[in-house]
Amino acid sequence: MLVSMKVEAKEYGDRRVYSVGAFNRGVASWLGRLPTVWVEGEVTELRRQERWASVFFTLKDPADGACLGVSMPRGQFDALRLDLADGDRVHAYGRPELYEARGEFRLRALSLERFGLGDHLAALERLKHKLAAEGLFAPERKRALPLLPRRIGLVTGNDAAAKRDVLTTIQARFPPASVLVGETYVQGPRAAGAVIETMRSLWEEPGVDVIVIARGGGSFEDLLPFSDERLVRTIADSPVPVVTAVGHEQDTPLCDLAADARASTPSLAARLVVPDLDELVQRLDRSRAGLERGARRALERERGRLDHAHERLERAPRLLLERGRARLEHAGGRLRALSPRATLARGYAIVRSGDGIVRAGSAVRPGELVDVELAEGGLAARVEETR
Repeated sequence: MLVSMKVEAKEYGDRRVYSVGAFNRGVASWLGRLPTVWVEGEVTELRRQERWASVFFTLKDPADGACLGVSMPRGQFDALRLDLADGDRVHAYGRPELYEARGEFRLRALSLERFGLGDHLAALERLKHKLAAEGLFAPERKRALPLLPRRIGLVTGNDAAAKRDVLTTIQARFPPASVLVGETYVQGPRAAGAVIETMRSLWEEPGVDVIVIARGGGSFEDLLPFSDERLVRTIADSPVPVVTAVGHEQDTPLCDLAADARASTPSLAARLVVPDLDELVQRLDRSRAGLERGARRALERERGRLDHAHERLERAPRLLLERGRARLEHAGGRLRALSPRATLARGYAIVRSGDGIVRAGSAVRPGELVDVELAEGGLAARVEETR
């Protein structure tokens, strides 16, 4: 077959041997003769980058799990505006091809048509609406995370990536933190039950007051256990706050909606549950400095009030004395103004007869001696006539 395609082979005695490149070129040539076909499947592992000329994804048969790699020129893919996501069911029109450099078989798509929601996605949508109607995703159910957790429970798989990211970030941000790790299945049919069991064992441990569920990225099917209804209800019923970091940022399993906080990566989850020690120390230093400044200002204000009160106390006796003196001078002035001597100073005189003051002419008789008091001195006089 390959000889008829003029693919060169090397002769080793009676053996004709083809290089890998020649073999791949021959197979690719034969595949190129196959007609274009329509293929139905669910989209998974969709990968699109601006710098890539093509978009890549996998079509999966929901019946038996068979998979087919698909590539499509990015311009054609974007022009369709299908807004595809993992789990969407599509009809792909194209032809089979072999990527010769790596010997990878795939479908070169020429067109795509959406064919309703995938079975899994449709089931998830129904479950999502059901749980939302029960209030499991309500914002008012979300609890605040502890500022300084006594002990952090970490639910993760035995793969090093997610666990390492969480532990490394916690150690870097807050070295005194205590973390209790519960390793479990995070993929496959046993994963949901295993995560539930691990969560319950962690929140029963003394001092655990927050739980982190961390799992790295994966395909749509790999993350399905984290949308399991039992796990979602367990997270909602947890006696301590739960932080989820499952998959990548674009992945949103139902456990994220029930959790008290959701992080796009395990590292960000670690940043949510512990403060940065250096920042905390700096805040404490600023608070301490603020308290010192406040106490100093309060002391200065009190010292100022005391100095003012002391000055007022020193001035008070002088003020009282001056006010008393002023009142005495005022009273003396009034007494002087009302004194008979003040009247005498204006040219009047006081006439006495015996021990009494003469107030009327009829009070004396002619020839009677009287005493006349003047402003300066006095004189004796004899009455010659009364009127």
